Amino acid sequence: MIYIADNILNYFIYLFICHFGFRLSPRKNRFFICASVSIMLSAGVFNAYFDINSPIVYMVWSVLSISLFFEDNLLHLIVLSFGLMYFTGIVDTFSVMLIQIVLIGGGIAGTDITWWMEPAYILSFLVYLLVYVRLLKKNEVYLCDIGLKYKLALLIQGSIFQMFYNFVFVFFDENSAMYGWDTYVTFFISIAGAIYAIFLTLSLAIKNILSNRQNRELQFFMQMQKQQYDYQLQQSAAIRRFRHDLVNHIGALRELINQKKMEAAKDYIDTIWDMQEDFDLKIHTGDGFLDVIINYYFYLAGKENIEFVVLGKLTEKMPLEMIDITTLMGNILQNAVEAAVKADVPRIRVEFVEHKKEIFIVVSNSVAKRINTKSDFFMTSKKDKKNHGFGLKNITATVEKYHGECYMESIVENREALFKISIAIPTAKAEEKEE
Repeated sequence: MIYIADNILNYFIYLFICHFGFRLSPRKNRFFICASVSIMLSAGVFNAYFDINSPIVYMVWSVLSISLFFEDNLLHLIVLSFGLMYFTGIVDTFSVMLIQIVLIGGGIAGTDITWWMEPAYILSFLVYLLVYVRLLKKNEVYLCDIGLKYKLALLIQGSIFQMFYNFVFVFFDENSAMYGWDTYVTFFISIAGAIYAIFLTLSLAIKNILSNRQNRELQFFMQMQKQQYDYQLQQSAAIRRFRHDLVNHIGALRELINQKKMEAAKDYIDTIWDMQEDFDLKIHTGDGFLDVIINYYFYLAGKENIEFVVLGKLTEKMPLEMIDITTLMGNILQNAVEAAVKADVPRIRVEFVEHKKEIFIVVSNSVAKRINTKSDFFMTSKKDKKNHGFGLKNITATVEKYHGECYMESIVENREALFKISIAIPTAKAEEKEE
């Protein structure tokens, strides 16, 4: 029975690390999941029947069970399973030694599996859980994001520590009676150093990822600002060209009027008016800076033949700094344009509703298919996933900065799949009253 319990605990640890650490999703086909569990239990029964703990059996059931349980590239799953076996084996060694020292009082009790292996696995799992809660989840960085050099560093580092602890453990076993508490202190400091080294390596990897992510977000913001600036530059150039030719236009009109060609003059005025409308801001929201962003994406939507409708108007400026307005509305509208262009009927609708205490912004856009609201909100469809996928996270971060609320949903309206984001931002007046 101890062999079966051993396999179940190992299996649980593998599933935890793969799903929560590497963000792998279980297979939708229950047959594969049942086969994964069956292989793991069969290996435990085999070991129990023959009273062995064969490394070959352990490797085979580990690789097969992981490959059958998760949806991913088969080669990646095989490499990942071998890496997990090696690394968790190192941590389990630390835990086993610690349990032996504390509960048994030292001594290498042979190679057979004994009762203290199960508490050791639980202790190892607590280390993985602590890594997940304190490092990965807290920073929204996961093992799948960490570079290969850091993963190799953890494996190499673990190997060095494991060899070192073998000597430390033998020293403790042979000299515990002679040195007493000194050997306990040496051993505990060594174990603490190993765990700290793992956390330190992961922390450095996470800081590197966060730094790169921040740089990419800054580059994205600068690119967004540059695109809006280029658009404004084009509009400004068009205005200057129009003003430059205005004298000539007036001269032509004067000549037509002198010749009493009123219909021709009227047509000429209509032509000039249409020219003026080409570079005039089409949408006015009540906030000048917001107008620049809205009109820029209105221009982009027009180029992609996307219907772009804006409803409502503000009586006061947005209670956000300029950089945050760009981050918020720029990300929302860019995502909307990129999604709508793939839909059968591309359209975007922006609504502004102003209340005494809050400004409501609702943006909905057509999509090619409904979005999974539980798992796909913060996933990017772009191939370059490392440099994309920040849009919705930046939106929520900006809303939280101003103590607002953000709600995203995937709906079907008139048999059309839509993605809808609703935002409530406290007005400047409401914030003044609170202060």
